[in-house]
Amino acid sequence: MQMDHPVVMGILNVTPDSFSDGGKYTDVEAAVRHGIELHGAGADIVDVGGESTRPGAQRVDAGTEIARVVPVIERLARAGVPLSIDTTRAEVARAALEAGAVVINDVSGGLADRGMATVAAEAGCPWILMHWRGHSRRMTELAVYSDVVSEVRAELLERVGEALAAGVDPAQVILDPGLGFAKTAEHNWALSAHLDVLVGLGYPVLFGASRKTYLGRLLAGPDGTPRPVEEREAATLATSVLAVAAGAWGVRVHDVTATADALAVWRATGSPRLRTVSASEKE
Repeated sequence: MQMDHPVVMGILNVTPDSFSDGGKYTDVEAAVRHGIELHGAGADIVDVGGESTRPGAQRVDAGTEIARVVPVIERLARAGVPLSIDTTRAEVARAALEAGAVVINDVSGGLADRGMATVAAEAGCPWILMHWRGHSRRMTELAVYSDVVSEVRAELLERVGEALAAGVDPAQVILDPGLGFAKTAEHNWALSAHLDVLVGLGYPVLFGASRKTYLGRLLAGPDGTPRPVEEREAATLATSVLAVAAGAWGVRVHDVTATADALAVWRATGSPRLRTVSASEKE
């Protein structure tokens, strides 16, 4: 999915328990309305998810996930909205693609369901491989690294290797460092500061820090209370602009309007962006 500008992915959670907007868009009409609003505000892709992946979240079955996302995807696809499906299950991804989604956003990078590689290869669609070490209930215990940047790089390359071995077109692979997934705040900041290491692998990189807990902790008040979710937007914008300036292909955000505005300002400055290497240029 090549574009001549940084991609803005708008988040549409059709779940009752997502950390930022859980429960707001469980109704199909509300979800469709919000998806159209996101696209109209500047979202190049609207990312539809039917299962929360926040730390500690309980899993739902595939049937429930499909029932949540497919009606919304069908309606938005008919309205001309480009869509990705945020899922770790091959069964859900296949149903979403049949309903009109054009991108798979897999937070497990193919680890949660080995059948995902087959679905991605057969569909020939972009597949976002996020760095992941385990489901939500185990995130904290798995956040152990000697060198988070080098280990995330190596583990993402393993995911890419398996994807390519399964027949996935390298031009369709997108990477995501997985901020907050089995990572502490310190790990998130290190990955942000050295995003060029992942960009240097030659695959598009998606960056998703929107409203995450580590931003709330950074902005904690004098009593140590983290900044509420709804008051983390300025920090989110800063991370998004910095990521794009470091060469990120795109950002995944809740507030599309503010992000589009911030990136418009960044583009207007003519600031240099690190050149990314296309799949055809990699050895």
